[in-house]
Amino acid sequence: MTEASAQIRELIEPAVEGLGFELVRVTYGGGRKPTLQIMAERPDGTMSVDDCAQLSREVSLILDVEDPLPGEYLLEVSSPGVDRPLTRAKDFERWVGFETKVELANQIDGRRRFKGRMTAFNGSEVVLDTDEGQVVLPFSEVSKAKLILTDELLDAVQKAAAEQDESTQH
Repeated sequence: MTEASAQIRELIEPAVEGLGFELVRVTYGGGRKPTLQIMAERPDGTMSVDDCAQLSREVSLILDVEDPLPGEYLLEVSSPGVDRPLTRAKDFERWVGFETKVELANQIDGRRRFKGRMTAFNGSEVVLDTDEGQVVLPFSEVSKAKLILTDELLDAVQKAAAEQDESTQH
């Protein structure tokens, strides 16, 4: 995470949580007109278009007052999506069993990037079944991770959404 991203996260996180959302990721960067990307969701994993609009308005107000970034930038507020980044321990716990890409800060056995089915996560280690066999990666070394879009993942997300809809209708 860049220094600017960390600063923005620290600045907006209390308001984001106050609105009932959890920050998934904050990124900042790009060319002449950089983008500040904020990914968030409700604790149950949902995030509607109206939620994004509400969060965007609130974050804009904070950024207008605090003015932490130089010059112009684009603000993009979104849900993590189906092939979401895994940024928190709870993300790894929730998505065990699905195809995942993991990038490490430092190499292990000459590699930094791994891809495979995440078979376990215990808080300190991520276990992947890769084409080359099982690898155990230290969670503290993970610099980037995301789910890979598969039919299995789509089915699981659609099933969870249907269950969510059902529970809110009763």
